[in-house]
Amino acid sequence: MTLSACQQGTAAPAREASVNAPVPARKASEPAGLKTAVFAGGCFWGAEAVFSHMKGVTSVVSGYHGGDKRSATYDNVSSGVTNHAEAVRVTYDPAQVRYDQLLQVFFSVITDPTQLNRQGPDVGTQYRSALVPLGPEQQATASAYLAQMKASRLWRAPIVTKIEAHRGFFAAEGEHQDFAAKNPQHPYITYWDVPKIAALKRLFPALYKASFTRG
Repeated sequence: MTLSACQQGTAAPAREASVNAPVPARKASEPAGLKTAVFAGGCFWGAEAVFSHMKGVTSVVSGYHGGDKRSATYDNVSSGVTNHAEAVRVTYDPAQVRYDQLLQVFFSVITDPTQLNRQGPDVGTQYRSALVPLGPEQQATASAYLAQMKASRLWRAPIVTKIEAHRGFFAAEGEHQDFAAKNPQHPYITYWDVPKIAALKRLFPALYKASFTRG
């Protein structure tokens, strides 16, 4: 596998801390049937790993949001000049887990909304934190939750996570799919992402499942 930019921070001195983000005041109301959502929050290995351990999630795909299809390759995106962000496309059953609950987990465990164009050890616009709503209900829920987060003053620094229009999602190469499940001893996974899964289990026991949803 090509040396990944996500590997650059394995020797960093401190892990990212989890935050108990506020319970969403606006609950998402989506009709029955599977739904999809797109989240950009740093290296997609960790986002995929956390969402894959959530009840009600039926699929998580790592990929690239924004930019164009021709340049949506790992080497290109890692250069930081394509306007893509590493992202995950989550398929979920709203009867088991709502979009607002996915948002709460995202900001509690996966991403630090105060970091601009970086997450933890990974630096560049390709690691920006962004919500990509798919439809008016997700748009309204995401906007309301970002406003609630800012009003909560839980974070000491300003919240910089943006809502971005959906401009295409392009699945990443096969070696990046189910990465944590396939590479549980990878240094980046053990240092940065295993603690995120542990935080999911600790903070959201009702939403956590031990098995990893592949695909």
